[in-house]
Amino acid sequence: MKMPTALPETDTAGPQVRSADPDAIEAAIAALKRGRLVGIPTETVYGLGADATNGLACARIFEAKGRPRFNPLIAHCDTRTRAEEQGVFTKTASRLAEAFWPGPLTLVVGRRATSRVCDLVTAGLDTLALRVPASEIMQALVAGLDAPVAAPSANRSGHVSATTADAVAADLGDTVALVLDAGASPVGLESTIIDVSGDSPRLLRPGGLARDEIEAVLGRPLLAPAQAEADRPAAPGMLAAHYAPSCPVRPNAETAGPGDGYLQFGAERDTQARVRFNLSPTGDLREAAANLFAALRQLDAAGVSAIAVAPIPETGLGEAINDRLRRASLGRTEAGSAS
Repeated sequence: MKMPTALPETDTAGPQVRSADPDAIEAAIAALKRGRLVGIPTETVYGLGADATNGLACARIFEAKGRPRFNPLIAHCDTRTRAEEQGVFTKTASRLAEAFWPGPLTLVVGRRATSRVCDLVTAGLDTLALRVPASEIMQALVAGLDAPVAAPSANRSGHVSATTADAVAADLGDTVALVLDAGASPVGLESTIIDVSGDSPRLLRPGGLARDEIEAVLGRPLLAPAQAEADRPAAPGMLAAHYAPSCPVRPNAETAGPGDGYLQFGAERDTQARVRFNLSPTGDLREAAANLFAALRQLDAAGVSAIAVAPIPETGLGEAINDRLRRASLGRTEAGSAS
């Protein structure tokens, strides 16, 4: 058997970015077992992974991201059985898991007293956010580690989420031991998060699975998204200001100024924007979701004064796209730009 490539004990040379082949996956498992951080491709976005049962390893996630300690993490499992060993599944939770796992859905359930997941992952709450991703790479890492993997999006806290391996390396640098490269994330939005710990399921964060698909399985509407308490959000991605480039973002902009970047959607609009990117020329919300974070990064890197975004429907995945854009618009202070 070929031995996996050894990783250095320090990351001062920056992260290794390796194609996600079997040897690289074995090296990533070895790194996780040593309490190191790994950039992991999933179908949603790239995750910053650590052994979810290792408190010191999970502390490294918070340090690398500059993430508030009160913000919980998602624990990723390779199978529904492993997830049920960590959390208490109601009938509603089981129905959604049966319908949408593996996939871009996170379920917030009651935490089992016997759960191996460390307290840092739950941020001290009595609930736990669990997901079984469709990513075979993440599944292989969990199986090889024989423990859930905690993995928020692989970017500095509040920055635009990473949908490529290069974006992970650029944002997190030498805080990561290894980044597995599997190309661009196909969904391009974080998972949808549903709180099923109580009697009535509630949408906590819209994401890569549309609300109407979930409601069709439940046979009833989800409760409205909850507003995160300033000092204690109930799930990842609920802070008001989040997913922000370094320049201001203006959603629902019919046009853009000469120093702006402009995110189009559908038919091209007349604009003076210096740089343009069309999320989907055909008005396909799935294509727009997949392109969103990469487009924000591209326009931000171009040094525009602000990013104006054309109106995007609130239907289907448009709800999640608009959610990210609203949070991005709160992430930077805008001075004197016209909307």
